Amino acid sequence: MSTNLAIWGIIIYFLIASGIAIMSRQGDRSDMAGFFLGGRNMNGILSALSYSATTYSAFMMVGLAGLTYQGGVGALGFEIVYFTGVSLVILFGPRFWKAGKKYGYVSPSEMIGGRYESKTAAASVSIVSCLFLIPYCAVQLAGVGYLLQGITDSAIPFTAGVVFATVMAILFSYTAGIRSVIWTDSLQAVIMIITSTIVVLLVVQGLGGFGQFFDNLQTTRPDSLSVPGNGYFDFLTFLGLTLPWFFFSLSNPQVSQRLFMPKSLKGLRQMLIGFLIFGFIYTFVSVLWGFSAMQMFPNLETADLATPQLLSSDLVPPILGVIVMIGIMAAAVSTIDSIMLTLSSMFARDVYGNSKRKPSDRKQLKVAKMVIPVIAVLAFAFAELELNLIAVLSVAASSGLIVTVPSFVGTFFWKRGTAVGVISSVSVGAVLVLLIEFSGIKPLGMASGIWGLLVSTAIFVGVSLVTKKPEEKADRFLKIMKEERKAS
Repeated sequence: MSTNLAIWGIIIYFLIASGIAIMSRQGDRSDMAGFFLGGRNMNGILSALSYSATTYSAFMMVGLAGLTYQGGVGALGFEIVYFTGVSLVILFGPRFWKAGKKYGYVSPSEMIGGRYESKTAAASVSIVSCLFLIPYCAVQLAGVGYLLQGITDSAIPFTAGVVFATVMAILFSYTAGIRSVIWTDSLQAVIMIITSTIVVLLVVQGLGGFGQFFDNLQTTRPDSLSVPGNGYFDFLTFLGLTLPWFFFSLSNPQVSQRLFMPKSLKGLRQMLIGFLIFGFIYTFVSVLWGFSAMQMFPNLETADLATPQLLSSDLVPPILGVIVMIGIMAAAVSTIDSIMLTLSSMFARDVYGNSKRKPSDRKQLKVAKMVIPVIAVLAFAFAELELNLIAVLSVAASSGLIVTVPSFVGTFFWKRGTAVGVISSVSVGAVLVLLIEFSGIKPLGMASGIWGLLVSTAIFVGVSLVTKKPEEKADRFLKIMKEERKAS
């Protein structure tokens, strides 16, 4: 693929996406709910496409393909576990939506603070989210950098790709808040699913069709079709990767915040069904990409270059390759701007907004907009480290966020949970995950995500049992749970 073709493709995408973002400037964006939740009035189809584009970012077509290239079919099992974890949305989605409607919550951490009657609990969850989501945001930036570098044979350097993605994310975030993100998400979700499927079918056909395709793998790389295969996916490694991913839809606030946005429960159900269909197709497409690169480029220096090399191969028509490249890049930008919006709303609402003299909604929105570029700069600095294996880094970020899961479960399903239990569990759990990640030591051979969930759960339960519970709010949330159960 020529550099000029790639550059023109990027320019055309930038103009179209910017136009869509500008046209999405409708509705009231003068308050926190309007800017960050679209006024809680998003329809099911748009929500499904946006949820898909935000979740399936550079991780899938770059990260999951690279993980398949690295460890074989175990990557499919890894992603299927995440896919089954989306069932948590069935359980928690209606409860999030009803709580948001009733109490006006803007962020998941604000809901935690309301349920446990503690501003400190809300701030604790917000700070932990920032701590781990900024590196995850950087992973998406790095994905764009690797993609453009690989597809143009380094004519577009890694840093240039990262800078472009950062600028795009900031632009879309500021243009119309979550509305511009959702509309641009919908565009790129359609591009992603159609073009990536066409390309993988062309590549498989070019390699002899599905029968010959898997015969080649069985002959040249039989280890790639079994688990643990080449040893990469041993049991504890697999568990360490998949456990945080299973709870992704609950622990990652840029995803769970979207449960506040649909205008009705019907829209929420449509969002979930649409996402499941999209994810099922995209998962198998991404894994097939990894297997294709394994056959065509068996000696890649970096596994995350599998997709860029595939797109620049002779089996992929240049125009189609550019369109797929744009779809992947746009998906990464979607996740970045979603994270920036979520983190800025959490900081403004649950840290700045929790001062003794509570600032007005408009002041919170002003601060949130000021925080967006700060988050972008931090993510950019982290992305410039050029760490390998996007999928592994994504899971490492989710390993830190998993410490919030017990608090969310307790919000609706355990009346005895307390604010002190929340604060201590997320704080100690986050510190433990960081220590394991930075030291590289795995106690008993278990990854940080496993320890994070075990320790945070034990602390949440233990501390809650010996501290005073907030009776009134606990009863209200329990009532919401019962109402939802009757309605379903």
